[in-house]
Amino acid sequence: MDGFQVYGAGKAGGAFDPLTFIRQPQTVVRILCWLFSIVILGCIANEGYINRPEEVEEFCIFNRNQNACNYAVSMGTLCFLCCTGFLALDIYFPQITGVKDRKKAVMADIGVSALWSVVWFVGFCFLANQWQVSKEEDNPLNEGADAARATIIFSFFSVFTWGGLTLLSLERLKRVSFEEEYNKLFSPPLA
Repeated sequence: MDGFQVYGAGKAGGAFDPLTFIRQPQTVVRILCWLFSIVILGCIANEGYINRPEEVEEFCIFNRNQNACNYAVSMGTLCFLCCTGFLALDIYFPQITGVKDRKKAVMADIGVSALWSVVWFVGFCFLANQWQVSKEEDNPLNEGADAARATIIFSFFSVFTWGGLTLLSLERLKRVSFEEEYNKLFSPPLA
């Protein structure tokens, strides 16, 4: 048992290895979520607002419904910030020595990932519906149609990437819970 190192305490204070970090499945999926949010935000910000040739005011490409574009921009921005925060937590995670603190971080990750999966599913349904009922006369030149379709498809992909993060976080919770139980069972006796 002398050679055994507890996952948190044994590795705490060690050097950060970026290659090992980037190769972790959770990191890869989180970076995908981060990129998808950038694509969604960029598509809406760049080509999500159009106007008819005779109008000056711009409207949302999704059935002229400002709420659809506002939803996509808000969720893209918040998702980007959330991914950035959890990437920072993933970098810091090996440095957390307390099992209870690790468990709290993993449970927060599970909750946030599950919430984002649901939010993106709602967003996908909402944007797809608004795109379906959009009138051709509102966009006679078909401007921004590719951006609208990209927003919808990346919202769909985001449902699965955030769902995957939820599953990966559940696996991490199992490891942290095992670590907690191991520490309880095999803690050195107090003298």
